Amino acid sequence: MRAYTRALSSIIFVSALSFTALVSADGNSIDKVYHPYVLPLETEIEWRAISQHDEDDVLDNQQTHRLGIGSSFVESWFTEIYLIGEKSSTEDFEINAMEIEAKVQLTEQGEYAADWGLLFELERDFDKNLTEVAAALLVEKEWGRWVGALNAFLEFEQREELNNEIETSLAMQLRYRYSRLFEPAFEFYQNQDTLAIGPAIMGNVRLGIAKKIHWEFGVILGLENDTPDQTIRALIEYEF
Repeated sequence: MRAYTRALSSIIFVSALSFTALVSADGNSIDKVYHPYVLPLETEIEWRAISQHDEDDVLDNQQTHRLGIGSSFVESWFTEIYLIGEKSSTEDFEINAMEIEAKVQLTEQGEYAADWGLLFELERDFDKNLTEVAAALLVEKEWGRWVGALNAFLEFEQREELNNEIETSLAMQLRYRYSRLFEPAFEFYQNQDTLAIGPAIMGNVRLGIAKKIHWEFGVILGLENDTPDQTIRALIEYEF
């Protein structure tokens, strides 16, 4: 029975890879890749930033910053609230949006051939008068020291001045667990306006019992004209 369950999970995982490779959405979807795990009674303070560079775009050096705090008040459920600000070559930094995010761990790590979770997001952009609701399937699978992660998003945008939109996007990561302090990875992002791939590095620094700093840094390169030539992403999390 366990072998059958593992085989079924592997089939679903590969099918998800094949299906989501066809999805499309608007806007640049490059951001962090989520993992389907929740640690009980964990609190987290997170800062992450995205900096886009495109010589052919008047909004070259577009930056988005997120500052969030979250906690797992109940088992297998993690909730985080973000303040979001933007800056570009023509506009000063301004906080213009808020987001609430909930992650649900569906299976125990190692219980099946792949680990599963769900992510839900609600974002309100006050400047653009835009509300976005998103749900994502989170899948992760290990092959020895190699770890593959997949995020498949379904998003709904509601705007007062424009037509509502339903969109999809995909993020994938292949990571090598070289050591606790250093893990190299390759990441892939795709939607209607994004097709990009690039290297990333990440790691964890232990600060004591149940305390650590997690960091990530990536340079993602656009593969088509609609994608910025280069997107730099950075993340620091303090978990306690």
